[in-house]
Amino acid sequence: MDSFAEPRKTLDDSESFSLEDVRAQVSKLEADLRDKNVPLSGRIIHVCHYLPITCAFARRPRPSDIPSPPATPPAKASDIPPSPTAEQSPSPSGEDALHAPRGTVPPPQPSQWQLHVRYGHSAMVSGIDSLAATHEQIFVGWTGDIESGSGSGTQLAGGQDASGSASGSDAAPGKVSSGSLGEEEKKELEGLLAEYHTRDEIKDGKPIHYVPVWLDDKEAHGHYDGYCKQTLWPLFHYLLWQDVATEYASADAHWAPYAAVNAAFARRVAEVYRPGDLIWIHDYHLLLVPSLIRQSLPEAAVGLFVHTPFPSSEVFRCLPRRKEILDGMLGANLVCFQTYSYSRHFTSSCVRVCGYEVTARGGIDVQGHVAAIGYCPVGVDADRVAKDTLRPGIRPKLEALRTLYEGKKIIVGRDKLDVVKGVVQKLRAFEKLLQDYPQWIGNVVLIQVTSPALSDSPKLERQVSEIVAHINGEYGSLDFIPVHHYHQTIKKDEFYALLSVADLGVITPLRDGMNTTSMEFVIAQERTKKSPLILSEFMGISSNMSDALQINPWNLSEVAAAMHRGLTMSDEEKLRRHQQLYKTVTTHTSHTWAAILAKKLLERLGSSNMARQTPFIPKGELERHYIKAKKRLFLFDYDGTLAPIVKVPSAAIPSKDTLKALEILTADPKNVVYIISGRDGAFLEQHLGHIKNLGMSAEHGGFIRAPGETTWRNFTEPLDMSWMQEVLEIFKYYTERTTGSHIEVKKSSITWHYRSADPEWGLFQCHQCQDLLENNLARKRPIEVLVGKKNLEVRPIAVNKGEIVKRILYFNPDAEFVFCAGDDKTDEDMFRALLLFPQGSADQGPKHVTLEPPLSVTLLAGSKEEAEKFEPVELAIERDAIFTTAVGHSSKRTLAVWHVTTPEEVVEHMLHLVRDALEEEKAEVQGDLAPPASNL
Repeated sequence: MDSFAEPRKTLDDSESFSLEDVRAQVSKLEADLRDKNVPLSGRIIHVCHYLPITCAFARRPRPSDIPSPPATPPAKASDIPPSPTAEQSPSPSGEDALHAPRGTVPPPQPSQWQLHVRYGHSAMVSGIDSLAATHEQIFVGWTGDIESGSGSGTQLAGGQDASGSASGSDAAPGKVSSGSLGEEEKKELEGLLAEYHTRDEIKDGKPIHYVPVWLDDKEAHGHYDGYCKQTLWPLFHYLLWQDVATEYASADAHWAPYAAVNAAFARRVAEVYRPGDLIWIHDYHLLLVPSLIRQSLPEAAVGLFVHTPFPSSEVFRCLPRRKEILDGMLGANLVCFQTYSYSRHFTSSCVRVCGYEVTARGGIDVQGHVAAIGYCPVGVDADRVAKDTLRPGIRPKLEALRTLYEGKKIIVGRDKLDVVKGVVQKLRAFEKLLQDYPQWIGNVVLIQVTSPALSDSPKLERQVSEIVAHINGEYGSLDFIPVHHYHQTIKKDEFYALLSVADLGVITPLRDGMNTTSMEFVIAQERTKKSPLILSEFMGISSNMSDALQINPWNLSEVAAAMHRGLTMSDEEKLRRHQQLYKTVTTHTSHTWAAILAKKLLERLGSSNMARQTPFIPKGELERHYIKAKKRLFLFDYDGTLAPIVKVPSAAIPSKDTLKALEILTADPKNVVYIISGRDGAFLEQHLGHIKNLGMSAEHGGFIRAPGETTWRNFTEPLDMSWMQEVLEIFKYYTERTTGSHIEVKKSSITWHYRSADPEWGLFQCHQCQDLLENNLARKRPIEVLVGKKNLEVRPIAVNKGEIVKRILYFNPDAEFVFCAGDDKTDEDMFRALLLFPQGSADQGPKHVTLEPPLSVTLLAGSKEEAEKFEPVELAIERDAIFTTAVGHSSKRTLAVWHVTTPEEVVEHMLHLVRDALEEEKAEVQGDLAPPASNL
């Protein structure tokens, strides 16, 4: 990242567009993608922790559940009527039989399920609902705790009550354990959800299907009440778990249920997915799902939106499972946040914690898979809020509040009673207002409503009550109470009456992502006073609402001064600020937010990184061509291909399996095996020199040692290498200014490494150095500048791995099989050299090609006359027998035809090809170890 400054625009390029404009852009993008034959289903799958529906269950009594009546007491003999004779036997068709009316159908069984709207996350849900105007929606989420639909609690057979809640189950009182539900009962709910419609769904819109995720009760609560609420939520709000726990806290205590629930969600998504679906995953409850979906659905377009703040890397790195969380998130094609600063914190964490690199466009490169990073604040459903402010029950309450506080200014606050909501700081700032501006004593009241949080905090409740009592005792009187604190959930009419009557709104969270109260305040004020709003600068929407009075909630004097300014603000300034805020709130709504997310993911789908997915190399096809070929070429990069990338280059030593595979491959006279590496010759000889018949090329094609030879041939001898001293001086300059960097001088190239430097500063310096070299030195000298993994390399233009591959092909024209594997940009030269056949159908093109003498052959000829003696050669290789293989993700941009994910998979494929030789070797070893047979 070259700049840490926030971009000028706060949202998106669609910032000044209406909802209709964004939808038009989405339609155009979809049409363009279909023209390019990119599959699109017209569906969006939204994956959320909860379904926006609550479920209640009351099981119908089954015959086996009805207890048997007590035994009939024995009757007197005289009371027993005589048995009927054949003539007296009642017949089904007799007059005494009860007949059902003809044509009647048995009455339908009443449903065991009751469905109701779940309140909360209204902005997100309304945004998702709005997309039904253009797309079919699949809403995947947990059912939540299933309520007992029976209030009687009648005990049935089998230890169950009428609701179906098993005795001794994990379910809480009044709840139904998911484990007690049978498959038929689950199917019944799924059928009801498929037909369910909320009142907010668009009329004549496309359908919204609700798909439940069935979770074990214990895992579900370990996931949500445990890891989400006790570890991730505090961390994302700049608190560590021990700061909020009431007892000894372990950040890993609930990791297992968190991982299990994420896996269950990923499986459920895979079940409903169709090719061409867009998948959006919402919030911190499901951070592992993107990577899990990527594993099962590698072609899927996956977005992740994090609704909470994201902390700085210095806070995030405290999390024990930090890498697992980041890798899970980076499985998405697009990771989106509320603000630019949150996206920058995430990028910094990926670079600092995982060592991943940032692409030129700001994405994160994970083994070739690039996750784009974006930001887009959520809004509210402005039309719905505006309608709610017109409810008939609001006006009487509004007038009552005006009468009650006549002659006084009213400051309003409404927050959850949570440690990060800043209620304590707000109360202390109000006290500071009364201290610094005593003219307000008796003339201003603070009405603070605190709704109960998900987890009770008696300590915080007590602290708030003590501060309220102190202020009222210090500044109140018999006829004046400065602070009115209501710790309760208020009704919607009361809420909007409170927002409408306010002379000043004060919202001061210490950290917050999306805060709907601030936007609802602006809309409620449109019909009343146009009162100003004070917002904490630590909110996700603060940068989008720049016309509010923004404050640091920790600076009590600043907040008190802002309160005074807001209460004394002129009507003209109030109106100007309100109009700008109102325009923002009514333009950037939850509907616009949802449409922009769809647009961003479609743009990502059309990017070059997702345009072509490289398929995984087929073992069967590889083996078939290997067996058929009379001569075979194996061309391997080293770092990242045969050995994993490590922080200390000298520690990248080959594994036992790698050495074993190379030894068996080189022992076969049909095989020609080369290691084509950026390493110097000394390193290759140290670790691989003992393998007979192994060819090597060092320093990215600068040197070559043919199989069976001991001397290296230098391609740079006939070249002008005087540029190396100039490059060395430039690299020294940047080394002095980048702690942890160092220079590696080779015979044919020179490399500046910054793997041990601060990752962000190292990358910045790398870009600066690259710019200097390309714009000054490279224009005057026959050199090229290569940006590698945590390094910058300068080498001669005539020297590269592709030239070495051409040389090997030229001297082995009878080869009928090529397996070439590499992982980084320098290896693309090898893949490019193996693009021997023109693009198009294999049936239409030539079966064999001719190769001209490459530069790597003529350079070592000694003289021009000798070079001219080399003639073109016809290659025996066929198109399907060339297996160029990139190591990394399938979405990695590469010229290779196939891919594997890790270096271990390269070695696994090598061992697969030589498994017959391995089995023979094992048999020989076992034969040598077997005891001699006794002579009988």
